[in-house]
Amino acid sequence: MAAESEEEPDVDDLLDELEALELAVADEDQETQSRVRETIRMARRIDDPEPVFGRVIKGFDRHDAAEALVGSVVFGIPMAIEGGTLEAGAYLARHPLLFVGTVLSGVAIVAGLLYVAEIQDVRVVDPFFGVIPRRPTGLLTIAALAAFAMMTGWGRVDWAEPWVALCQTAVCFVGMAIGGALGDILPGS
Repeated sequence: MAAESEEEPDVDDLLDELEALELAVADEDQETQSRVRETIRMARRIDDPEPVFGRVIKGFDRHDAAEALVGSVVFGIPMAIEGGTLEAGAYLARHPLLFVGTVLSGVAIVAGLLYVAEIQDVRVVDPFFGVIPRRPTGLLTIAALAAFAMMTGWGRVDWAEPWVALCQTAVCFVGMAIGGALGDILPGS
């Protein structure tokens, strides 16, 4: 038998052991050899599920966009119905530098979740213009559109005062962007 390793054994380890056993019984008993071969065939058909964490995440497709939308909505619904979102947005409307800081903080948190926190191994693949990563761009766009649609559609903002409405929507956007990033990377696709 092979030496015990520190990692948990997987299907490949099982196959290695069975192939070694097949060689050991090759000249002895035909029935035993046949049973070992059948067991090897069965082990090869086992579907080894991939773990949720530890995968390499590349690109950004419609499946990722759907996960980001679900994460955004899950985080966004409480933000949209909570009156504190409107109060915070009204406050930001009176303090434009804090508005800019809030939006930039939201973008930084999304980037941190994707690339710094190492929840998953997220790789930049085929960036826009060779510089702008697709995943955060997609996540932030989805969160912004979802925040705009939700806050407007539910009558939470009054676009007669566009600056205040934009600030209130931005507060919701920050929460939705964080939810979108988590919704996208936690399943690990």
